[in-house]
Amino acid sequence: MMRVFVTGATGFIGSAVVRELIGAGHQVVGLARSDKAATALATVGAEVHRGALEDLDSLYKGASEMDGVIHLGFKTDFSDFAGAVAADLRAVETLGAALEGTGKPFVFTSGTLLVAWSTPLGQLGTEEIAVDSAVPRGAAENAVIALAERGVRSSVVRLAPSVHGQGDHGFIPMLIDIARDKGFSAYIGDGSNRWPAVHRLDAARLYRLALESAPAGSRLHGVGEEGIPFIDIAYVIGHRLNLPTVSITREEAEAHFGFLGAFTSSDNPMSSKLTQDRLGWRPEHPALIPDLENGYYFNSSSC
Repeated sequence: MMRVFVTGATGFIGSAVVRELIGAGHQVVGLARSDKAATALATVGAEVHRGALEDLDSLYKGASEMDGVIHLGFKTDFSDFAGAVAADLRAVETLGAALEGTGKPFVFTSGTLLVAWSTPLGQLGTEEIAVDSAVPRGAAENAVIALAERGVRSSVVRLAPSVHGQGDHGFIPMLIDIARDKGFSAYIGDGSNRWPAVHRLDAARLYRLALESAPAGSRLHGVGEEGIPFIDIAYVIGHRLNLPTVSITREEAEAHFGFLGAFTSSDNPMSSKLTQDRLGWRPEHPALIPDLENGYYFNSSSC
């Protein structure tokens, strides 16, 4: 049993991770910036550490007093994304410094898209691939891996772009809202570009396993499905909304999808075989298309 410091503990994925950890007998101390977050943590049986991601003294203190750290927090600010990325790197460096030389686990959250941006188009991404530090959040991921040489049992969980399930407010609800607004569901070109996906409860279990037993310096893939053709996602959205599904050009993508345009055209096939073999992790919850067909994504403009 460990006392675990969790940032992003009240988010869509973090709240599932907290419940997974508590259910396995660990004690969770969650970072809380607001009274609302503190109440949410206390309600599920977690302790509260008041602070914020930009409060580096608070992060250092929280991490240094624990048996391990899971870092899920990230300030999503697309108006100053470069600033958010830089702030995350500072948080990683602070958390790593608090754990240096202890052999304690530090689990960091990254994304499979970093691999797609660091490799030739369409290449199957594996855990053995190191990302380019120049891509967004690449420097933070590589800094975490490097902590293995400084006495930290560090690991990186690269999440699929679609982490789905009840409460999702990520890419899929955004695509649904765009389709409602535009009057049709769109895909780019022939729609064969692939998105990996994972259910949030499967992802939560992976975080626990990484905390408990991931080797130092390991890269792990939170991927339940290697790659779903984007056209399949678009057709389900169109069908559920009773809207046409239409191909658009790459040049039209930014105007249609906004900042999501670059993501919707990405071909991001990803393997999690090494992760499954290394930790005994097996995705068990519904895949993305069956989850969409359950209908709850379409009960309102968001989940």
